[in-house]
Amino acid sequence: MGLSRSYSKKLCIKTHEIQYICSKAREIFLQQPMLLELAAPVKVVGDIHGQFHDLLRILKLCGFPPNSNYLFLGDYVDRGKQSLETILLLLCFKIKYPENFFMLRGNHECAGITKMYGFYDECKRRLSSKMWKNFVDVFNTFPIAATIGDKIFCVHGGLSPSLKNLEQIKAISRPTDIPDEGLLSDLLWSDPDYNTIAWGDNDRGVSYTFGPHIVSNFLQHQNMDLVVRAHMVVQDGYEFFAKRKLVTLFSAPNYCGEFDNWGAVMNVKKNLVCSFELLKPADIPSDNINGNRKK
Repeated sequence: MGLSRSYSKKLCIKTHEIQYICSKAREIFLQQPMLLELAAPVKVVGDIHGQFHDLLRILKLCGFPPNSNYLFLGDYVDRGKQSLETILLLLCFKIKYPENFFMLRGNHECAGITKMYGFYDECKRRLSSKMWKNFVDVFNTFPIAATIGDKIFCVHGGLSPSLKNLEQIKAISRPTDIPDEGLLSDLLWSDPDYNTIAWGDNDRGVSYTFGPHIVSNFLQHQNMDLVVRAHMVVQDGYEFFAKRKLVTLFSAPNYCGEFDNWGAVMNVKKNLVCSFELLKPADIPSDNINGNRKK
């Protein structure tokens, strides 16, 4: 997989190599906990959605592992044109640097969703439907949430009315598909909403929305300071909620070529001070793009 913006149908990697990558990554994920307990410094990355070119921009801007530690919040595949390159590169980094490079599960790392939003079709077109199953087997082993320095809670979607303590996340068994409802579904599907007082119906048709005081109560009970999640396009790449107690990260600039949004990566320093690295939405070669740091 080169750094070129263009891509061809054929992948420059053999089928048996992909099978090995999936098998080895699956083994590593199962050896690590469902709730990751990470130390800073670490870079936190939101949705990528097959925008391989922008993933390379992120790595160029923020540093390649192991010089930089990473936590990705999920949604690596679907919608973008290069989901295969994206997920394969990320899994390779996971295999090479298992203690520096971490990946959470997003709601799109699921058999049913990938059949609807593009990854299954990309696998079938460029590889085979059998190879798609290899990736699904890996998705079913991904961890669900992470803490950073015991003060920052990271998850793809959001909170759940079923979540009373973090031990519940640790107790989720793997491998597992994503159910239609319940704790696991909520962690990957729920959304913050200022119009919701406590818990409300989600327009996605799955899970709930939650209001600001739900965030405050969760953080108080867990003795934490911040919730970091992805799952939603936000114009500036990051957006605060609940008096800066929750932040949404989205790392795919110019999403699907339809949104003029920026992408953002959150930089958590050793002292847990957070800042943001920004990716412009401009559709120009990566060599000519410089990200700007915004605190």
